Amino acid sequence: MTNVTPSPRRAHIQRETSESSIDLSIDLDGTGVSDIHTSVPFYDHLLTAFAKHSLTDLTVHAKGDIEIDVHHTVEDIGIVLGQAIKQALGDKSGISRYGDALVPLDEALVQAVVDISGRPYLVHTGEPAGFEFHLIGGHFTGSMVRHVFEAIAFNAALTVHVTVVGGRDPHHIAEAEFKAFARAFRQAKAYDALVSGIPSTKGAL
Repeated sequence: MTNVTPSPRRAHIQRETSESSIDLSIDLDGTGVSDIHTSVPFYDHLLTAFAKHSLTDLTVHAKGDIEIDVHHTVEDIGIVLGQAIKQALGDKSGISRYGDALVPLDEALVQAVVDISGRPYLVHTGEPAGFEFHLIGGHFTGSMVRHVFEAIAFNAALTVHVTVVGGRDPHHIAEAEFKAFARAFRQAKAYDALVSGIPSTKGAL
């Protein structure tokens, strides 16, 4: 059992490209406070839900070429969020490492499993046929949900499984996916008083 007081798990990243401008701050040991302005309203809603249900303080201020498509802005924020998570996690000493959540939203039901493994991998299944083409909130296409999880998983070096067990309403499905991921991540990033050092037989994650 470790008695060492952990260092603050925070990160601040700014990213500028010809397609987007992003300023993002994260505190993994927060209470779920968020300040989200991405210029894509439904994405604001999803990231706010992620912060709230993962108990992660998150600030995102972003602008992008949404007059072309929301794709660049949405995916680039996912990339930066993943980079910030990886940076904030540090050496991962003392964490639980694994998280599992099953989350309903009315008729939708989603399971997410997270392993802070150091090995990027995403398995994303179960969205109903045509979901990827649906416009949610007039801006956000269903296909972007997978793009965001890919960006986060690969840049944070997480193994993530997201399975849509059931659902009909695209808004409910997308939101349940983000909430399930948030709850699983909340478990995985949490400190475990019984864990000493890095939770891996290799000694590194």
